Amino acid sequence: MVNVNGKPRHILSYLQDFLFTPHTSRSPITKLSGGERARLLLAKLFLQPANVLVLDEPTNDLDIETVELLEERLLEYSGTLLLVSHDRSFLDNVVTSTIALESEGIIEEYVGGCEEWLKKEELKKTPKKGKGQATSSPLPTLDATPKRSLNNKEREALKTLPSKIENLEIDLEKLSSLMASADYYQDPQSDVSGDAKRVEALEVEILKSYEQLEGLEAN
Repeated sequence: MVNVNGKPRHILSYLQDFLFTPHTSRSPITKLSGGERARLLLAKLFLQPANVLVLDEPTNDLDIETVELLEERLLEYSGTLLLVSHDRSFLDNVVTSTIALESEGIIEEYVGGCEEWLKKEELKKTPKKGKGQATSSPLPTLDATPKRSLNNKEREALKTLPSKIENLEIDLEKLSSLMASADYYQDPQSDVSGDAKRVEALEVEILKSYEQLEGLEAN
C-alpha cells in the first residue's frame, strides 16, 4: 500500500496511473525501458509529500507519452510549482503564470504561459492608435450538477469491497510467498505455470476492485 494525497492505495493500482501493467509492475528495474524508468521516477516523485515542487527542464529525454503523463500529474498537483523549461507547449499546458527576464535586467510576471507572454511582447511593439474600448466577457458558469446518489447494489458493493480486497491481497501474499520459497521450484508437485496465472489473475482482480471502490467513493 502507498499513501497518495492522504489516501491509501494499492501499489499496483497507483502504478497503473503511470501506465504500468500488473506484469510490468513486477519486473526488475533492469528490465524496464528508458521511458518506463522515467515514469517510475515520476511515480516516486509524486509519492513524496511536498507543498512546493521545483523542476529544471523536466521534459528532457522524455518521450511524448511520458510528457503527457507529467502534464496530467502537475495539473492535479495542489501545491506550488516552479519550473524552468524550453518546451513552450509544456509551459502553456501547465503553468498559470510566467516570470520573464526583460531588457535591462527587469523581471516581470505575466498571467498564463509562454504563448500569452509572447502575445504581450508583440502588443508592446505595436504602435498605439488611440484608446481602446474595454470589453467584458461573461464569467464562466460552474457546473452545479449534483453528484448522483448510489443505488442499493452500489451501496452494498461500497460496504463489501474493502473486505473483498483485503482477502484478495491475503491470497496474493500467500501465493507470492509460496512461489518465493527456496523449495518451490524443486518440488515436482508445484504448478508453476498455474500459480503464475493465479498471481496475475489476483493482481488484475485487485486492481479492478480498487478502481470500482474509488469510483463509488467519488460519488
